[in-house]
Amino acid sequence: MDCYTANWNPLGDSAFYRKYELYSMDWDLKEELKDCLVAAAPYGGPIALLRNCWRKEKAASVRPVLEIYSASGMSLATLLWKSGPVVALGWSAEEELLCVQEDGAVLVYGLHGDFRRHFSMGNEVLQNRVLDARIFHTEFGSGVAILTGAYRFTLSANVGDLKLRRMPEVPSLQSAPSCWTTLCHDRVAHILLAVGPDLYLLDHATCSTVTPAGLAPGVSSFLQMAVSFTYRYLALFTDTGYIWMGTASLKEKLCEFNCNIRAPPKQMVWCSRPRSKERAVVVAWERRLMVVGNAPESIQFVLDEDSYLVPELDGVRIFSRSTHEFLHEVPVASEEIFKIASMAPGALLLEAQKEYEKESQKADEYLREIQELGQLIQAVQQCIEAAGHEHQPDMQKSLLRAASFGKCFLDRFPPDSFVRMCQDLRVLNAVRDYHIGIPLTYSQYKQLTIQVLLDRLVLRRLYPLAIQICEYLRLPEVQGVSRILAHWACYKVQQKDVSDEDVARAINQKLGDTPGVSYSDIAARAYGCGRTELAIKLLEYEPRSGEQVPLLLKMKRSKLALSKAIESGDTDLVFTVLLHLKNELNRGDFFMTLRNQPMALSLYRQFCKHQELDTLKDLYNQDDNHQELGSFHIRASYAAEERIEGRVAALQTAADAFYKAKNEFAAKATEDQMKLLRLQRRLEDELGGQFLDLSLHDTVATLIRGGHNKRAEQLARDFRIPDKRLWWLKLAALADLEDWEELEKFSKSKKSPIGYLPFVEICMKQHNKYEAKKYASRVGPEQKVKALLLVGDVAQAADVAIEHRNETELSLVLSHCTGSADGATADKIQRARAQVQKK
Repeated sequence: MDCYTANWNPLGDSAFYRKYELYSMDWDLKEELKDCLVAAAPYGGPIALLRNCWRKEKAASVRPVLEIYSASGMSLATLLWKSGPVVALGWSAEEELLCVQEDGAVLVYGLHGDFRRHFSMGNEVLQNRVLDARIFHTEFGSGVAILTGAYRFTLSANVGDLKLRRMPEVPSLQSAPSCWTTLCHDRVAHILLAVGPDLYLLDHATCSTVTPAGLAPGVSSFLQMAVSFTYRYLALFTDTGYIWMGTASLKEKLCEFNCNIRAPPKQMVWCSRPRSKERAVVVAWERRLMVVGNAPESIQFVLDEDSYLVPELDGVRIFSRSTHEFLHEVPVASEEIFKIASMAPGALLLEAQKEYEKESQKADEYLREIQELGQLIQAVQQCIEAAGHEHQPDMQKSLLRAASFGKCFLDRFPPDSFVRMCQDLRVLNAVRDYHIGIPLTYSQYKQLTIQVLLDRLVLRRLYPLAIQICEYLRLPEVQGVSRILAHWACYKVQQKDVSDEDVARAINQKLGDTPGVSYSDIAARAYGCGRTELAIKLLEYEPRSGEQVPLLLKMKRSKLALSKAIESGDTDLVFTVLLHLKNELNRGDFFMTLRNQPMALSLYRQFCKHQELDTLKDLYNQDDNHQELGSFHIRASYAAEERIEGRVAALQTAADAFYKAKNEFAAKATEDQMKLLRLQRRLEDELGGQFLDLSLHDTVATLIRGGHNKRAEQLARDFRIPDKRLWWLKLAALADLEDWEELEKFSKSKKSPIGYLPFVEICMKQHNKYEAKKYASRVGPEQKVKALLLVGDVAQAADVAIEHRNETELSLVLSHCTGSADGATADKIQRARAQVQKK
């Protein structure tokens, strides 16, 4: 353990810092780091280098090369820079490379050098050029801050949703600030800049002067400033050689350190661990690295070559031409276990396990000591936690073996934390491999989450490893394997050296019916790459027509889309395609397409009946469907025409269509309707009143109620209304008028073809029993009983029923004998029924 702590460096009495090698860099750099623009993404992200030839007095004639490497130095992309001068490079949270040009344009590249998009920081930046730029990260996304040649600041807090903000002007600023940075607090991005001995804080509306709390006197300039990874703390390097450290609001001072060096540092970054009370800043000069904090002494390292610092959540990455190292505060669990002469439970448990492997009795002594103190659970937890913070697999295994050894002596220790740590370390060791090059620490991994790590593996096209991790962690297919296979398929369609048939077959063989995979999304990517035929082949594997059809329409394969929509049986989908086809094709081609699809034609007709009547008529004309055309003109005569002449003309057209359809009944009925309309117009002109749009029966009834009996009879003759129907119409009309005298005359005009029972019924309906009795006596024998019962003459009805000796009539009369006065009649009926039944 003494050797293990050899690279531990104390900072004060309460913290140790260690620096260990992540990778031996095998990249073949053609330029020194100091001659390049450098950008390294956090969370073990990639490194971008671009030779900065534009800041030399005379620009080189050879164009610079943009190089992208993994954290282990493996080349990911190399491309010749053909655009304008670049001022700054930076990585977004999605690992997209942002290249800020001197003209204010920001070019965005993927991890493999593929151009994604570009955007501008505004006309003012274009006119005044860019002096300096910063790429920063907030909870909303990745932002860009620009310092222009007019010494004004412009920023966007989220490049994914670009909203430019022009910051307030700094009073009497005549030259570039000595240093500046971005701060993020209260969900707002701010600019902090130094001008001589003054600090200015810019927000969206104001420019205010701020003074760091407890700053040592004599400062005439600030040479460097650094904000912590979480934007909670700020460090200022002054021209007096002092480093002030405090909160980002500058209202609280943490400490101040005199480094006795007045030369401005190349870089200054924070080095702190989550939930740690210690705060430290790493300052780098050409050949010196210094770690300072709340302690009278500092930690110093000699840099053998030009190096670059990358701030991380829990430390600082330091890379040069030959090595890539990680500097961080030793975690508490590791310190407790490995500190010299430590008697912590975890340290004793680790020693006990080692002695057990040696088959020494000391193992029992150490174990008893831990158990007597009641700290065995704490010892196991310490070993598990310390294993997570170790970079070397051998040390991880040693600590986990100790934890497993201690668990054997615990009755109810939950295994979840141990199992989870083993899984996490296996994943971390896999991605830390030199060929993968993502040197995540345990704290970074937990902050990043497994889903984001899988996304980053997919970005690097490391699909097999990502799938293995998903299967090992048993992630749900939709979140794990299915999602990665979909990304793989989207990458596969971009391989233009493989035929469409082979790509489609390979994708289907790999994906099959994997849940959560959308073939339409893959087809959309293929179409975006200009491979329309491949997209169509991929859509054949998509089981959901609702996903197929929109993309087919987008690809202008409307007829195929219509076939797919009809196969789905979804009428809404068919209507969507039909409306798209209508706008895309000329009228003739559209109708011809419909003729080949009967279901679509039927649905479109239904649509036209409610929305486009003229189109419906054209459809019937094109199909020579005279029957439906006639029906269309009949509906049109009532719906559209108001003038009688127009309506008659429409009906005449309908009649002609019915004759062509050989439907003589419909044609004759239509001609009769035309004849009735003309007659109704004449009646209105001669008699007044409302006749138009009445039916034939209603017209006759209206004439009768108006006293125009002869006209009604003439109308009945003209339209061959049967006598029975005419008598019913006249009977109802006279009863409605309560013209009983005229009704009696009408009943005596000739023998009634409908009998006289209807007269009795309609008089009783009008509550006129007196008139009803007049007609009851004239009712024929077969309906006599019913008529007498209607007028309430039960006794006479009983006599008639007994005379007829009809059991049905007797039962009908008996049902009307309800009162006490009808008792004798009921007895008489009962005797008569008995006699009839006896016979």
